[in-house]
Amino acid sequence: MKPQATTVLVTHGVYRFSRNPMYVSLLLYLVGFALFLANWASPVGLALFIIYMNRFQIAPEERVLEERFGEEFDAYRRRVRRWI
Repeated sequence: MKPQATTVLVTHGVYRFSRNPMYVSLLLYLVGFALFLANWASPVGLALFIIYMNRFQIAPEERVLEERFGEEFDAYRRRVRRWI
């Protein structure tokens, strides 16, 4: 909620595989719910979630982290994918 207050760049644990594991878990939850609904419109909702998160949540967070950690975050970004 306040990426500008970040003091440490976490790159171990689950963050070795994804820069945004919480958002991946939310997406997996939504995939499960979409399968449960068995509705043709469900994939549209999943795509909208990914687009929204990339544009309005992840991109601003990454800008702040790049300003805050510079080359350390840039190296991490090159090494670890955004989602999976």
